[in-house]
Amino acid sequence: MRKFAIAAAVAGLTALGLGLPATAAQASGTGAQASGCNSKWPGRDGYVRAWDGSDCQGTLLGGTAGNDGDWSDSAGAFQGGDANKASSVMNSGYTGSLDVVKFYYLPVGSGYQAYNCLKASEYFVDNLSRNTFTNGMTMDNQIMGHEWVNASSCSRFMS
Repeated sequence: MRKFAIAAAVAGLTALGLGLPATAAQASGTGAQASGCNSKWPGRDGYVRAWDGSDCQGTLLGGTAGNDGDWSDSAGAFQGGDANKASSVMNSGYTGSLDVVKFYYLPVGSGYQAYNCLKASEYFVDNLSRNTFTNGMTMDNQIMGHEWVNASSCSRFMS
């Protein structure tokens, strides 16, 4: 009888949506199912990060709270060999003003800028091959720079 009462209580709580989360992703509040990126989520710390592997795996290319318009130069958090290597990115920036990361196909200041933006509410993109810049080129291994902007500066957003 005791087992039945416990089972009934668990079933009742589950039906009310008060059961335990089914995955770590759901527990973290990201709504994402990618375990690699989800396990590396630091909370809101003001940073953008990029990895050379999908699902936030492989080498961490860099992380910064600032802008870095040219990932191929020797300045900023992303340097030299970091350009055109990112396969996953994360936006753990603070919400509010300038909470969107705008990723560029060419370094900032190189003329026409193809881009795609990552909202703070999206948290991360675990596979950039599913996203394209405004010029139609895949984002995987194609990012050359980034800057923090407001959502009104973007007409294209990553998913």
